[in-house]
Amino acid sequence: MSGIYIHIPFCKQACHYCDFHFSTSLKKKEEMVLALAKEIQMRKDELGNEVVATIYFGGGTPSILSVEEIQFLIDEVYKNFDVIKNPEVTLEANPDDLSDEQIIKLSNTQINRLSIGIQSFFEDDLKLMNRAHNAEEAKRCLETATKYFDNITIDLIYGIPNMSNERWLQNIETALSFGIPHISSYALTVEPKTALDKFIKKGLVKQPDDEVAQEHFHILVNRLQEEGFVHYELSNFGKTDYFSKNNSAYWLGKKYIGIGPSAHSYDGINRSWNIANNTLYIKSIQENQLPSETETLTTVDRYNEYIMTGLRTIWGVSLERIEKEFGPKYLEYLNLQSQKFIQDELLFVKNGILKTTQKGKFLSDGIASDLFLLNLE
Repeated sequence: MSGIYIHIPFCKQACHYCDFHFSTSLKKKEEMVLALAKEIQMRKDELGNEVVATIYFGGGTPSILSVEEIQFLIDEVYKNFDVIKNPEVTLEANPDDLSDEQIIKLSNTQINRLSIGIQSFFEDDLKLMNRAHNAEEAKRCLETATKYFDNITIDLIYGIPNMSNERWLQNIETALSFGIPHISSYALTVEPKTALDKFIKKGLVKQPDDEVAQEHFHILVNRLQEEGFVHYELSNFGKTDYFSKNNSAYWLGKKYIGIGPSAHSYDGINRSWNIANNTLYIKSIQENQLPSETETLTTVDRYNEYIMTGLRTIWGVSLERIEKEFGPKYLEYLNLQSQKFIQDELLFVKNGILKTTQKGKFLSDGIASDLFLLNLE
């Protein structure tokens, strides 16, 4: 089974930490929606006989579209692909777009999962990040959304400058008070050329502290586990039956098609990505050309990706799969490289699966990079 990702490249305003592809000008919104629909049509044969199990609207800010535009794109997927009976259909949304009326209208579409970009329930955090919503809107939208949607995830950011452990815990407790079954949480990261990067260089904002972020991470893990959440991926926590099917498919190496500017696709061997330019994307699609580049992944590339995704998840890295799919030399290398992390109690092997320990979870990306293979020479 495969997934369809649809990138909506528009936002009301630019968050200071964001380096995703988007535009704050909505002049080309109607043209973009038509181009997205046409790309869906152009790529209808790419999955062969595979069925679509997930449809995911990401961005940007997908909730900036009207419900009618969202429904139009969902209909195009159904017309051009074989979709399972009850797919997971996710819409990323910002609280300021989720009025009571909008939530009710969305609940009458095939959308059955909302991913709401809360980030923080504190006003000064939201201002620091230049979010388009305020703390009151965050709480109000959750009050209504939980009445009409069972499957809701929210995003929270930790490691924000001047955020104490107590304040971070308050954010978690506020989220839990709404009965949310899934939380995605990320450390504030300073990406090059973002507004946040410039503010830090000018001394206007403090540099995020890695030790503080690590403390916040462990507070989050412990508190959510007390509430019955499963920490199934480094940044994702879900109650049983509420894991993201779309994201889990990515981490498990399943195929997906990315529609829209900057969207990525994967067929098991090749990775492709569309041009990250709205005007050129629309022009190419109108001329019946896919504005994409393709890279064929080497065996080493696929091995490294499996190590990275495997160590981030509860599914870990199967030593048997390493040997079968990549060969005994790869298994020998992995066993050798992982020994120091096993001795430091950051990794462990159980039933032939290599995983991070509780202590090693926060460090999983760094550990994975040390297990990467550059070549077999």
